[in-house]
Amino acid sequence: MTTPKYILLNLPSDTPKRERQRYLRLCRLLATQTLDSSQSVSHAEWAVRAKLGNLYDQPTLAAAGHTVIDLVAQGWSVQVGRLGPRFSPPKALLDRDAEKARIRRQEHLRRDEQLRKPSVRRFVLGMEQPHIHGDQLVTIFDLMRDGAELLAALETDPTGRDVIKPYVQVVDDSVCALTGFRLQDIWRYFRHTWSNAYASVPGRSMSILIRDAATPFHTVIGLAAVSSPIVQIAERDAWMGWETDTFVQGLSAEPTDKAARWVAARIQLQQDEIYVDDLIRDGVLEPSDLIQPTAEAIARLRDDAVRYRDRHHRSASIRQVRRIGREDWIARAETDLFRSKRAGALAEALDMRMVLGSHLLPEPSVEGLDLALKDSRARAQLRRLVRRARGERVGTVIADLTVCGSVAPYNALAAGKLVGALAVSPTVLTAYQRKYSRPSEIASSMAGRSIVRESRLSLVATTSLYGTGSSQYNRLFWPAELLGGPAGQRMGFHELGRSRSYGTSHLTDESVEALLRLSRLKDSSVRVNSLFGEGVSPRLRKVRLGLSALGWPTDDLLKHGRERIIYGVPLVKNLTDYSIGVDSEPDYLVDTDMQEGEKRIADWWLGRWAANRATQQRVRDTLQEQRLTRPVTHGARVRLPEDDNPDDQLLEAQSS
Repeated sequence: MTTPKYILLNLPSDTPKRERQRYLRLCRLLATQTLDSSQSVSHAEWAVRAKLGNLYDQPTLAAAGHTVIDLVAQGWSVQVGRLGPRFSPPKALLDRDAEKARIRRQEHLRRDEQLRKPSVRRFVLGMEQPHIHGDQLVTIFDLMRDGAELLAALETDPTGRDVIKPYVQVVDDSVCALTGFRLQDIWRYFRHTWSNAYASVPGRSMSILIRDAATPFHTVIGLAAVSSPIVQIAERDAWMGWETDTFVQGLSAEPTDKAARWVAARIQLQQDEIYVDDLIRDGVLEPSDLIQPTAEAIARLRDDAVRYRDRHHRSASIRQVRRIGREDWIARAETDLFRSKRAGALAEALDMRMVLGSHLLPEPSVEGLDLALKDSRARAQLRRLVRRARGERVGTVIADLTVCGSVAPYNALAAGKLVGALAVSPTVLTAYQRKYSRPSEIASSMAGRSIVRESRLSLVATTSLYGTGSSQYNRLFWPAELLGGPAGQRMGFHELGRSRSYGTSHLTDESVEALLRLSRLKDSSVRVNSLFGEGVSPRLRKVRLGLSALGWPTDDLLKHGRERIIYGVPLVKNLTDYSIGVDSEPDYLVDTDMQEGEKRIADWWLGRWAANRATQQRVRDTLQEQRLTRPVTHGARVRLPEDDNPDDQLLEAQSS
């Protein structure tokens, strides 16, 4: 759908006249506003200027007002005409620097909102306060390297091998032996220096510090996080060859016994991993339905799924789930949430068995697969099976590099490329596999028993911050044999395509919560609990519900006007077949048992990137600027937005 030039955004017709008048007054004020990339927007200030009154008592005005303030802050323009306020989204700018400035505005909106929170300010300023560790006073500044010192050391040793000694430190609950800081706090502090807001990622997530053993306190070079991926990215899935139509077409072109056995195994597996005792006990199913399913049994399951989903939303079942012991899988399976999910999933699995299984069960063969592909009903079920297989494994064999970058002064030496390469090193892949070789919460809650999903990665993907390009991932390739892979091949970040400019990154938490509150007041049955297993992207669902309650076009307003470049690092040769599960074992491009992988990558980076950068005058000037003399203005220090809180100002002055 093409975004219209102007979008009419009026309040619902049943909104009190006073709220509609105040909303129009706000829009007229916003129409006079010209923002530049250095400005921040205070919602409270706009509310006062537009004389909006107490927004808590005006939920419709609150949801609409917060949202349009965010839109204008992102560069949307507004005109108030006879029909009401008309909003126009910003266009991508042709000038690369101007486009980057526009994107930074979008990111800084939420980042600065986060940095203004009292809890975040206390954390940042607390990390900058001295504390005693051993017999020394230590602050977070001890984990920043002085740029002038680094430059002087590189002049003594131009190869850099004795000057910078990078290593990977996987972040866990432990404490840094050199500083006494919790590793999680070190990672969090430096993450707040990013252009975008820090947010936790649902599902799997492993944070990584890259540190420098050449310095007394092992200063921080950069950070990364390997996390559960975005489930659906068309460009990534097409590149991998496991997009549904592409994969099914491949089966049609070359059906094999191996593929037939995989389809038959998937039919059975999807059924076997669903707990059914209560469904049989309650008369929803007969045991024979599991072997010879009928349309009537499938219909009963679908009705049961709807009934228990409604019960979940009406009741306080979220508290029930959180009270259950973490590994009491049967109790979790029998909650309203998972009863609904199980009944729906089993209905789908039995539907597949009834139609597709007629060709491939009990004895799968290439002939049976060929017949299924020629049968329109069976082919449709095969497409569903492929989608289900991909949906199950996308969160287990694929990960996103959700954080990846370096901090000053190392960023001047292209250390972001070092962090990117180390994020897919044998050390990280092995640590990720070890961490997630444990029961899957959702799969185990569906099965009523412990289910351990695959944790050996086949692909790590990421996106650029700017759609105009990424200097960090550009030309980031290295010989596969560097990490024990086959000679003559290379590993690295392949450009897979461009993502759609869609999401909620342009909306502040104030807007999201106001939209959610409105949706709840409009429909008391609406609940977004942010409960693991309830569904993906709670934030996106909250925004959708609120915009719908306003009667506003959700798809148009969720287009934040920014594309990102998608990159992927394939880790195995059999990318398609292992990723979807046809192959049970990955054929790695690296030796995952290699012990010296970090040093090999570090030596490669020093020779390929850092040593060359260190000879450039602009880089040398940048390094000289990164000093730890007081007041500390080092580039790795968190820049807190201006604040009028005198206690915070006192703390900040003391830390300087």
